[in-house]
Amino acid sequence: MQYRSVTLASHPQFRRSFQHFHLKSWPEYLLHSEIADRYYGHVYTDFPDYQIILLDDQETVVGCAQSIPLCWDGRVASLPSGWDAVLEQGCLDHMAGRQPNTLSALAAMVLPERKGDGLSRMLLEALKSAGAAHGLTSLIAPVRPMWKSRYPLTPIDRYAYWQRPDGAPFDTWMRVHWRMGASILKIAPESQVITGTVAEWEAWTGMTFPESGRYLPPGAPVPLEMDVERDQGRLPEPNVWMVHPIELT
Repeated sequence: MQYRSVTLASHPQFRRSFQHFHLKSWPEYLLHSEIADRYYGHVYTDFPDYQIILLDDQETVVGCAQSIPLCWDGRVASLPSGWDAVLEQGCLDHMAGRQPNTLSALAAMVLPERKGDGLSRMLLEALKSAGAAHGLTSLIAPVRPMWKSRYPLTPIDRYAYWQRPDGAPFDTWMRVHWRMGASILKIAPESQVITGTVAEWEAWTGMTFPESGRYLPPGAPVPLEMDVERDQGRLPEPNVWMVHPIELT
């Protein structure tokens, strides 16, 4: 099977494919981020050169990757606090006319039946190529560890550093980044914070919350903190900041 990557800028007809992949790739609650509701549309309209579509030899969309350029001085201390913050900063940098020097990944998604075929790596390589084409020197990523939901009670600052016997990261998605030369910068313990009413969380998760406490929705990497008396649930999604160097030619 042969694959090729194109950008949304050159193939705008594939914009609906991104929406399809988002609806199928994430737990329902992740589709209800206040920051994403405010800024995510700009990813398509303002940054189409950085949105990647992966096509097979039948011209079927088999994967998508999304990213946003921003200004970053290279210091770990000045990294955005996580996914929400990097999306907001990229949009605000663009609105202010600031020249970006860094690309941040936002998502990489493949068809379920194509997982294990190395397509995630192809998407990351395509993001690095898009960054290089615009003179950006780093690809950073607030990585959502794929297997963290299997260990929701383990703190992210311990889980992120679990290793296999060969020294590779325990987590499969972090391992893809690591094998491409990425390294961990720091933990983002509240990378994307999702809040909602009890009724909203019940609709998003299919669960019932009869009292306040901590709950484990399907697919969640950490417990949901539910306060029935205040009618609010809060889930702070943790990520791991990783960085890839981009080689300019």
